[in-house]
Amino acid sequence: MSSEQHAAYTERMNIADLRKSYEKAELSESASDPDPLRQFDRWLQEAISSEVPEPNAMTVATVGSDLRPSTRVVLIKGFDAQGIVWYTNYGSRKGRELAGNPFAALQFHWVELERVVRIEGVVEKVSDEESDAYFKSRPLDSRIGAWASPQSEVIDSRAVLVANAAKYGAQFLLQPPRPPHWGGYRLKPERWEFWQGRKSRLHDRLRYTEQAEGGWLRERLAP
Repeated sequence: MSSEQHAAYTERMNIADLRKSYEKAELSESASDPDPLRQFDRWLQEAISSEVPEPNAMTVATVGSDLRPSTRVVLIKGFDAQGIVWYTNYGSRKGRELAGNPFAALQFHWVELERVVRIEGVVEKVSDEESDAYFKSRPLDSRIGAWASPQSEVIDSRAVLVANAAKYGAQFLLQPPRPPHWGGYRLKPERWEFWQGRKSRLHDRLRYTEQAEGGWLRERLAP
C-alpha cells in the first residue's frame, strides 16, 4: 500500500477518532456482591432482561503448545458453584489446546450496558451424563450438525458439510446419538473481573481472586 493509499484509507476509516463516553452505571464495592458468582448472575440476568443481543455469548481464550493464544465465541450453557459450562467439538482447535493446556479465560462483553466480565481458571470436561442430557435437548439439525462438521479441519467446500448432514440425517433419522468427539467443558473460576465503563475513561474494575483458605479477595484495579 502506497503512502497516498494509506493516508486515504486512514482518513476514510477515521478509527483513531472514534470516541464514546461511558455513563450508564457505576460499580462500587458497597453495591457489588462479595460472591463473584452471585455478581455474575445479577449482571447476566440484567443483560437478558435488557434484551442485549446474545447475552449468553462469551469469548473463550486458550493457548496452544506453540504458546500462541487463540480466541473464539461460544455460548454459555450453564453455571453454578462448580463453574461455567459450554459445549463443543473435542477435536476442534480449542479442544486440542485444552487437552494440552487446561487453563483458559472467558470474556462476556455486554456493549449496551457498558460492561465486561472476565473469568480465568482451569477447564475440565463435564461428565458423559451431562453431555448426553444437553445433547438430547438440542434441536435435531444441531444434533446432526455435530456429526456433520469436522470442526477446525480444512474442507474443500460447503458442499462437504451439506453432504455430511444428509448422510448422518439418513443414518440416524430422528435419534442421532451424541458423537464421541462432542461434549461439554467446565471452567472452574480462580479469578473474576467485573468492568463497568465510566466517564473520562476512569472505569470501575473489581477483581475477585480465590483464596486458599476459601472465599474471595475483592480488590479495585486502576482502569
